[in-house]
Amino acid sequence: MAKKRIETFEDLVVWQKAIELVKQIYLISQEGKLDKDFALRNQLRGAALSIPTNIAEGFERASTKEYLNFLNIAKGSAGELRSLLHVTTEVGFLEAAPHAELRNAVLELSRYLSNLIKSLKQSM
Repeated sequence: MAKKRIETFEDLVVWQKAIELVKQIYLISQEGKLDKDFALRNQLRGAALSIPTNIAEGFERASTKEYLNFLNIAKGSAGELRSLLHVTTEVGFLEAAPHAELRNAVLELSRYLSNLIKSLKQSM
């Protein structure tokens, strides 16, 4: 079976997974105590939003070098999101099970980003 040609950033599995993660973060952050802590909620949402947004912006840039830069920013945002998820658990806003599920989703996304970065660097 032939691979689908990537024509837009929406065709990228990594972008699709990032959008799914944004949805999960939005849903979890509109519940309980986290919904009332505007600073932490907004920081979580911002870090999550930054991932697919930077993937998209980099994809639309004119050069592989610029694309790589935006993918690295997206990967950094994934690290920021993991850190914020730890904070939400430590302060009692997020239970262990949803924390583990979200953390695993972010780690998977980071691996996808690492693989894409590595592949692009090899093609240069």
